[in-house]
Amino acid sequence: MDATNHQIRLAARPTGEPVPSDWAHTEEPVPTPEDGQILVRVTHLSLDPAMRAWLDDRPSYIPPVGLNEVMRALAGGEVVESKNPGFAVGDHVTGVFGVQEYAISDGRGVQKVDPSAVPMTTYLSALGMTGMTAYFGLFDVGALKDGETVLISGAAGAVGSMVGQLAKIKGCRVIGIAGGAEKCATLTDELGFDAAVDYKVDGWSRGLREAAPDGVDVFFDNVGGEVLDAGLRRLARGARVVICGAISQYNSGQPYGPKNYLSLLVNRARMEGFVVFDFANRYAEAGAEIAGWLRAGKLHSKEHVVTGSVGDFPATLPKLFRGENLGKLVLQIGKD
Repeated sequence: MDATNHQIRLAARPTGEPVPSDWAHTEEPVPTPEDGQILVRVTHLSLDPAMRAWLDDRPSYIPPVGLNEVMRALAGGEVVESKNPGFAVGDHVTGVFGVQEYAISDGRGVQKVDPSAVPMTTYLSALGMTGMTAYFGLFDVGALKDGETVLISGAAGAVGSMVGQLAKIKGCRVIGIAGGAEKCATLTDELGFDAAVDYKVDGWSRGLREAAPDGVDVFFDNVGGEVLDAGLRRLARGARVVICGAISQYNSGQPYGPKNYLSLLVNRARMEGFVVFDFANRYAEAGAEIAGWLRAGKLHSKEHVVTGSVGDFPATLPKLFRGENLGKLVLQIGKD
């Protein structure tokens, strides 16, 4: 194929929030697939808070992105060349294709999807890792029971907005913590949350007490720091605290640990972290149930789509850490 593949590579490990100089914009010829491989034209990039953790050279659940490597990213795209009998030209797929316009794959970890059923963005959101994270974090790690009270931090983000809706499907009272009046209104008016607390308002912890006077049974935390501390003060007896992420801490260098952890002792509660990849053998099960709820109108995939080019990735990623996204952040590469 006579074309250029534009890429974003990691040029330097960030200190704090990534800045433009941490990235290199590179070009190379579009690769030609060998036997058993496919060539994918990337149309949608998934932007996730976990990306920031992948940039640090420290032990984690997945190796860091190496210097001068194409930035790791889940993505969606279209097969434009195939030498793999499992895929045909024109198939739409998702996989870890990276921040580039074209990607070579041997098909492992690649899923075929149908954009005529739901938009490609939904396969990176409710029907992708976002949905899997919400599903297994709430139902397996959080051990949710029907009718319980659930508190979610980062509730207007990709995972948080899903968790709240899943809890409502199970008949739970759902309280979200989010930043700003617009996000809080979206949670209650559009997504069906019972209450939303704006952490940007002075004295917001008082609003949290009023929203959950009897405590919460499940606290699904995506934020960490002071928000985690506030949630720990609202635990009911036997509560489960799910540590999904800590977006307030990713750029801090030295994470802020919880001060109110003794609430776990007092309330006979537990706090547990998880990584969604540990549930990979059950993705099909969760996907089928989530798809059913989407078709029934019980669940909505909230997505924040930015249209641009691969070169817009460095400027788009920080939206996550500044709280500028409402729902799942996706970078659409041109017009699909």
